[in-house]
Amino acid sequence: MTVLSIDPHLFTDAAVAPDTKMVNAAIVKALSRAPDLGLVPWAVVRQARLSGKGTFPLPPESPRARNETIEGPRGPVPVRIYLPDGAPAGVYLHFHGGGWTIGSARENDGLNDAVAAAGLVVVSVDYALAPETPYPAAPDDCEAAALWLLREGLSLFGTDRFLIGGESAGAHLAVTTLLRLRDRHGISPFVAASLHAGCYDLRLTPSARNWGTEPLVLNTADIERFVRNYLRLEGEAEHPDVSPLLADLKGLPKAQFLVGTRDPLLDDTLFMANRWLASGNPARLEAFPGGCHVFMGFVGSLADKGRARIVDFLRDA
Repeated sequence: MTVLSIDPHLFTDAAVAPDTKMVNAAIVKALSRAPDLGLVPWAVVRQARLSGKGTFPLPPESPRARNETIEGPRGPVPVRIYLPDGAPAGVYLHFHGGGWTIGSARENDGLNDAVAAAGLVVVSVDYALAPETPYPAAPDDCEAAALWLLREGLSLFGTDRFLIGGESAGAHLAVTTLLRLRDRHGISPFVAASLHAGCYDLRLTPSARNWGTEPLVLNTADIERFVRNYLRLEGEAEHPDVSPLLADLKGLPKAQFLVGTRDPLLDDTLFMANRWLASGNPARLEAFPGGCHVFMGFVGSLADKGRARIVDFLRDA
């Protein structure tokens, strides 16, 4: 499981496939014409994404999905549940990305449907979003969802083999949830974590700080804006519950770390994967040449490869 060596050639222009370059150029062109995120109400941005007008293509609605609610610390928390065709081999608890500010479970129907088709139940959590409901609401909801799954998962789904993960802010919340379960409840119930392009240090790692203005999905100003939204009322970037890269990571499950080489959050994944391993946890790290932020949410050969890696890891785990 310990595979952290990366070929430097992956970070060269020659390693980037032509269709990946085309996808990246199309994203930059589209976002260069779009209004600045700071000028559009977040409710409008969220609705645009749900209507297929956001940065990421909206996948077809999964016929496997149904919407439910569970009890959270501030009231009901919506969850979207995807069921496999037969008896499930496990349950994957998923947290979506979006800078703790935008995004939804519905927008991840493509990958989550594929995970369910591979034989797992998927429970995707629509946690509270900033800036309206900032930290600690989102991790509180995710912690509550994990505890609900531990209580009800076996009776509801017929299995107590649980996996966890997500992309971008969702990967951050997955790690935060693992740490809260260990530190607050003395349990480590998840057998594996699939973590894609996470933001693990809200002080901003060098790749995030130095990215600049190029709008390849997100840029430095976007990351800073999302962090301000998340920490609008309380929380400090130096605290491990906010920046899990700074936490004691001992006793966590095996993990898959995926990131594109053209991701402003590249360093977050490189640093976290190595800290994961140094803490005694099995880890696999894979960097994808030219991949933008959460590249597996787009089209093309690289996205297909990334999605296949995630499904294979979760199925095999």
